[in-house]
Amino acid sequence: MLYMFLLYIAPGADFPPDIMERHLALWREANAKGAYVSSEALGTDTAVARTVRVRGGRVLTTDGPFAETKEVLGGYYVLDCANLEEALAYAAKIPDALAGSVEVRPVLHVPDWPYPDSRRRHPMGA
Repeated sequence: MLYMFLLYIAPGADFPPDIMERHLALWREANAKGAYVSSEALGTDTAVARTVRVRGGRVLTTDGPFAETKEVLGGYYVLDCANLEEALAYAAKIPDALAGSVEVRPVLHVPDWPYPDSRRRHPMGA
């Protein structure tokens, strides 16, 4: 079952100097267990972020993230986990949980979507 891990950080948060090595350690563990699907770091400068909405056929673009919050989305992982308990165990190992937070959400299967990787286990069937 696929889970997305959304990594939120507060601007100016004090992370350990070896944070990238900690991320690589998590990647090595998840990859060795066949759970790793993808991950990316995102730019956390909200001055260059934009939110797009379409209302009444008009495209509206506003500066910054969608929600007003002190924490910003800094990256994500997608891991193939056996269940929620395994997903929560991985979340606790993500170094961003030390000074930020990690939101864990199941990835839903969309029927007839052309998924590129048939090995994924989806919560609503494959």
